[in-house]
Amino acid sequence: MTSDIFFFIAVGFCAQIVDGALGMAFGVLSTTSLLAFGLPAANASAMTHVTEMFTTAASGLSHAYHRNVDWRLVARLAPAGMIGGAIGAYLLANINGKVIEPFVSAYLMAIGLLILYKAFRPPTRREVRDWAVPPVGFCGGMLDAIGGGGWGPVVTSTLVGRGHDLKRVIGSTNFTEFAVTLTISLTFILTLGWSELNSAIGLIIGGVVAAPFGAILVKRLPVRALMVAVSMVIITTSAMRIF
Repeated sequence: MTSDIFFFIAVGFCAQIVDGALGMAFGVLSTTSLLAFGLPAANASAMTHVTEMFTTAASGLSHAYHRNVDWRLVARLAPAGMIGGAIGAYLLANINGKVIEPFVSAYLMAIGLLILYKAFRPPTRREVRDWAVPPVGFCGGMLDAIGGGGWGPVVTSTLVGRGHDLKRVIGSTNFTEFAVTLTISLTFILTLGWSELNSAIGLIIGGVVAAPFGAILVKRLPVRALMVAVSMVIITTSAMRIF
C-alpha cells in the first residue's frame, strides 16, 4: 500500500483540518474513507487511532496554547473515556470484520445525522459540574473505538447541546482525545499487532501537518456551515457502503 501514501496523507490532512476546527470528525471521516478503500473495520479503526495518537497530541497542544482548554472538564472526561475506549477496542478486535462492517457503517451514518441535528439545535448553558460529563466520556470512548470515530461527534455535540461553552468544549475534547486514543491504540496493537497498521504513516503525516491550523480556524469559521458539510459527507459515504 506504499503506492497509496499520498491518498492517506490527503485523508489525514483533510480530516484533521475539520476535526481541529469543529472538535470532531477526524475518526469518522478517515475511517469512512478507509472502509471505502477496502480495509476491514478493525484495521480501519486501528489505523485511525494510531494516527490520532500524533494528531490529537498536536491539536491538543495547539488548543492549550490558544487557551481553548477547560482543565476541569478534561479531568472529568479523560478517565471515563479511556475505560470506554479500551473496552470498545477489545470487542472490535475480537469480532469478525465482515460481520461488524455494516453495523460500523450504520453507526457512522447515525453520527452524521447527529452532527446535522446538533448544527441546528439552539444551545442552553450548563456548568462543567454537569452530571452527564463522565457517562458521555465513557460512551464516547467505547463508540469511538468500535466505529473508528465518534469521540468528537458524541462528546462535543452532546456537551455543546447541553449548554457548555462551544470553544471550551472543542478545545477540551481535542486535548482529552489524546489520552483516549492512546488507550485505544495500545489495545489494538496488543490484539492485532503493529504489522497490520504500517499504512498509518500517511495519515500521521497529513494529520500532524494540518493540526496547527485547526486551532486557528475554530476562531474564524462559521461552525454551523462546517457541521452541515461534514454531516453530509459522512451520511452519503456511509449510506453508500450500507446499500
